[in-house]
Amino acid sequence: MKTITVETKVNSGIDKIWDSWTKPEHIVKWNFAIPEWHCPRAENYLEVGKSFNYRMEAKDGSMGFDYEGTYTKIKSNAAIEYALSDGRKVNINFEKDGDAVSIIETFEVEDTNTLEQQKQGWQTILDNFKKYVESN
Repeated sequence: MKTITVETKVNSGIDKIWDSWTKPEHIVKWNFAIPEWHCPRAENYLEVGKSFNYRMEAKDGSMGFDYEGTYTKIKSNAAIEYALSDGRKVNINFEKDGDAVSIIETFEVEDTNTLEQQKQGWQTILDNFKKYVESN
């Protein structure tokens, strides 16, 4: 299956980055691709075999979806792997880089949106994460 990789470098410590990535009270603040959308709810059970469910929807309520999956690998402060509800796999690596952390996220593509739309959407969410962590 074809994959896409997006990445960013976050100027913060790994503990803060890990908490911001995995704790629901943080996830709802950054997990959306455009300003007209938001993430009103996040549930996360960070254990192999357990699941997560993030609600992503338009602020005007016109559309939305649940982003959900099951964890297949977790290495604290280093890596997360999961399978989405449609079976696609996602890999996230957190690599210390001096005083910063590089986050490299690789995901299997779906066939509804173009590759460019998928890459742009995932990259924008990752950029939102970077802005959130660095400003808090």
